[in-house]
Amino acid sequence: MSAPAASFGASPIRPAPEAPVLQRLSTLDRFLPLWIFAAMALGILLGRVYPDLGAALDRVQVAGVSVPIAVGLLWMMYPVLAKVRYETIGRHARDTRLLGTSLVLNWVVGPLLMLSLAWVFLPDMPEYRNGLVLIGLARCIAMVLIWNSLACGSGELAAVLVALNSVFQILTYSALGWLFLTVLPGWFGAESAALNVTMGEIARSVLIFLGIPLAAGYLTRTLLVRAKGLTWYDGTFMPKFGPTALLGLLYTIVLMFAMQGNRILELPLDVLRISIPLLVYFGLMFGFAFWFARRLGFDYESTASLSFTAAGNNFELAIAVAIATFGIGSGEALAAVVGPLIEVPALVGLVYASLWARRRFFASESPARAGGTV
Repeated sequence: MSAPAASFGASPIRPAPEAPVLQRLSTLDRFLPLWIFAAMALGILLGRVYPDLGAALDRVQVAGVSVPIAVGLLWMMYPVLAKVRYETIGRHARDTRLLGTSLVLNWVVGPLLMLSLAWVFLPDMPEYRNGLVLIGLARCIAMVLIWNSLACGSGELAAVLVALNSVFQILTYSALGWLFLTVLPGWFGAESAALNVTMGEIARSVLIFLGIPLAAGYLTRTLLVRAKGLTWYDGTFMPKFGPTALLGLLYTIVLMFAMQGNRILELPLDVLRISIPLLVYFGLMFGFAFWFARRLGFDYESTASLSFTAAGNNFELAIAVAIATFGIGSGEALAAVVGPLIEVPALVGLVYASLWARRRFFASESPARAGGTV
């Protein structure tokens, strides 16, 4: 019998590796695409029943985002950031080779790959292309811990890389967003398609929708661990509090689709076109990261952790920035919300691929070092 799997936003628990991957996902995570589809359908229904809902939501705004939607954006980030083990960053900071590899994969290879795929598959759709670029720049800090755990990667290393990405996003996301959205399009001869997005606008969105939940998550973990202990925090508090991030995500999706559901129904082929580069991205990014880490001589647990943190993306942040910068009815927001719908089945498939690669390329490692047996 397998141990319980980590759920969306909860602290990861290493599952029994002999169980099928889907059985090791919690019920919430296993049916996440279904929940997202249901939230989309509910949002479209609300938009049809209450056609003035969008105008009502937009009456009170913060950073260009309606307050009801801002609440959802902040909440879906908060539990995710409350589970990050910030205290482990310093412990692993001496392994500059490992951390340097992760930074190159996440902040050089990943964004450039997504930018290239966006131009290859969506050369005539600048809004969707910009949405994919925002996804490529938002490095994973959420469900990667689940996929890494299912693939028997190093949970401690994954937590360190997640914490590193969290800090790095605060420091670089606004500058990279400005560079990729307003400067690089001109290099492709598409000056007319480049939108007038300032670094300040993106920085404000990142500060609010990543900075606030990051500070809240850090304080929550620090204060509660100090008061109740790490065992209680990871074993009692986070399994109950963490999954509420999914409620924030679904709540946000409902409101987004209530405001632009009619547009989505009219453009099913656009959703398909957005999905294709995302699927290609997941496959190429994971495959390259896995190959590169193995060539550098890392063991399986480290290789798996590097690969999943490189392939995953922080769709919550991408959604928040897209809405705050371009508007809830924008093509950028639509592209961002398609992301988590594609990520779940894609990453489940990559868990199977990772476990196969462990048997194929890391058979000489001991079971303890290789993360168990399948």
